[in-house]
Amino acid sequence: MKKPSPAPDSAETSPSSRRDADVGPSPTSRFAALARLLTSTDRLAMILPSFHQHAVEASGGSCSVLFQAEPGSGRLYATTAFAVDELPQDFWPQTPRETALLERVMRTGRPEPVPAADAPGLASTLRTESLLLVPLSRLDEPVGVLAIGRPAVPPSAAMLDEVEGIGHAIVLALDRTRTYRDTELHRELRTILQAFSRTVSSSLTLTAGLETFCEGANHLFAADRTSIWLHDRQAREMVLEASSDAAYLARGGRVSTGDGHVPAAAALRREQAEIASALPNEEAGEATGVITVPLKGRRRALGTLVLESIRIDPGGETDLLARADEVGRQLSAAIENVQLLEGVLRARQELENTFNSIADLVVVTDRRGYVVHANLALAERTGQAREALINQSLEDVIGPDMAALAAGFDLEGGDEDVTGVSCEIEDARLHDESEEPLGLVLIARDITPHAKLEAERADLQHRLTQTEKLAALGQLVAGIAHELNNPLQGVIGHLELLRSTGAFPKALRRDIQQIAREADRAAKIVRQLLVFAGSRRLTRRRVSIPSTLSRVLALRARLLQAAGIEVVRHHDDGLPRVYADLMLLQQALLNIIINAEHAMSDHGGRIEVNATLDKPLNMIVITIRDTGPGIPLQVIPRIFEPFYTTKDVGKGAGLGLAVAYGIIQDHEGEIVASNHPEGGALFTIALPADPGAAKD
Repeated sequence: MKKPSPAPDSAETSPSSRRDADVGPSPTSRFAALARLLTSTDRLAMILPSFHQHAVEASGGSCSVLFQAEPGSGRLYATTAFAVDELPQDFWPQTPRETALLERVMRTGRPEPVPAADAPGLASTLRTESLLLVPLSRLDEPVGVLAIGRPAVPPSAAMLDEVEGIGHAIVLALDRTRTYRDTELHRELRTILQAFSRTVSSSLTLTAGLETFCEGANHLFAADRTSIWLHDRQAREMVLEASSDAAYLARGGRVSTGDGHVPAAAALRREQAEIASALPNEEAGEATGVITVPLKGRRRALGTLVLESIRIDPGGETDLLARADEVGRQLSAAIENVQLLEGVLRARQELENTFNSIADLVVVTDRRGYVVHANLALAERTGQAREALINQSLEDVIGPDMAALAAGFDLEGGDEDVTGVSCEIEDARLHDESEEPLGLVLIARDITPHAKLEAERADLQHRLTQTEKLAALGQLVAGIAHELNNPLQGVIGHLELLRSTGAFPKALRRDIQQIAREADRAAKIVRQLLVFAGSRRLTRRRVSIPSTLSRVLALRARLLQAAGIEVVRHHDDGLPRVYADLMLLQQALLNIIINAEHAMSDHGGRIEVNATLDKPLNMIVITIRDTGPGIPLQVIPRIFEPFYTTKDVGKGAGLGLAVAYGIIQDHEGEIVASNHPEGGALFTIALPADPGAAKD
């Protein structure tokens, strides 16, 4: 056989590979050499060629190919070879006959000689009359197969024993290298993330932290250049945000997310790291390449990590990509956390700006009557700086008479003189979760003839505040739910393992079942929280509102009838459809129907469901009214908050309406709760109509 040219995944042919096993080194000397090699280096590029050579010599063969199992699928792909012109490019086995052969070899766990006719494709690649398949496994888990090409002469038992030992040594080498690299990866990655955190904490900017991360990742992967591109969703572009190459970063970079020729943009739609390009280095017997790692957040793509000119050892592609994926996951979490922090700080600043932009005089006190917040208008009116007002008594700020009235909470709607101006005074009481008083909010407003306009403005401000609060609460709930979900799934998984194996005393069976039920209940609550926060990806299609309402009411028909509740339906003819996730929309409507059903469960009543088209706004308006007791006024502002419920303990978790609110918001719609003038609760839902959809 001619000597093959070096390739990234193929070892050079050694003259010793031509020697017969009987005249080569003894088994003892071979294993001693392998042991020395394992303790002298952790690079597979140096270890595997020697293992190939020893296996070929021990079996009296001429060439060999190492197949390793692909993580996840378990399919075998060629990683390294000895005295072979070219590595097989396809997965093996290729035919049912070869699959059965592989399963038999892996089941027996012993090297097995195989005629070329049983694996013609592999035998053709090795150009041999016969094959010797050496199974590689770890604790009965398949790791791969070493295929050795040899003459059609039955191997001796001693030869098979020696080759089997070399196979175990190969598995040991693979595991040792992988374990060492994983340990080093996590240690160095922890160091990089600590440096990233320190930089972000000191600079309060994401960009500075990313530049620190690029320097660390560049050293970790021995890359020539490491860059981070972030996704600008509004512009639909990839922006070069940080790089280990200052000159490259100074040139700047923006590319369209649809430009498939740019690795950073192409990788945005990938799920895992991949080698975008690779160039062979014949002198070093290895390759260098560009690796792109998609950065994924909980709900969206964040960007791409690009590692350039990375050395790729023969057979090390899978491990290298796995390491890159782990780095990508850690970086994605860090980026998302910083972006969340920036969002919180931005929201706080926006809230502060909103507070100061209020023209009315606003002061917030604690339970002792000392000022804790005051807006800019009050500071200007009193002629003091805002900072000087903090910790002053309310009496010093607004006068003793007004402070006395405030102490009695008897100001609402009153007309009083505040700092020399005739104002309408309103108060708001602050309470904690146990309804204990925390303080007071006083608002002084100039009395003007535009009272009606001011009332409308206050209502809009209240709705805006409520929406912002629920949006911020949704972000917080999403973060908490995701953090709870990971350990909770671990608990449930271990419980299922315990229950399936029965590896616990029978006396604990009832306790284990109770734990499993409570864990499932907690998991259900987490799933509902994620729906409220919009953490589920919508699967939209054109949906008929009348048909959806029919399905929802049919689900509760028997229970409604049993409770003595009448259902009255009406919808306009020719309603356009909406572009929505059918299952989620049904869930939202069902939650509202169930809420109405519970409100009338004791005495029965009537549920009225209407669907109409608001043509000027092009919105489908759905109203659901019940004839129950209605909603207490103090409950309406909090009715869509998660875990807020007026029901008795055990009769509801307070998530139904919160989930409905989150679903409607995700569909760019609105949902409002109010009381009907004739009595009972009224829920109004507005959803954008699809102008191009067929009408019902």
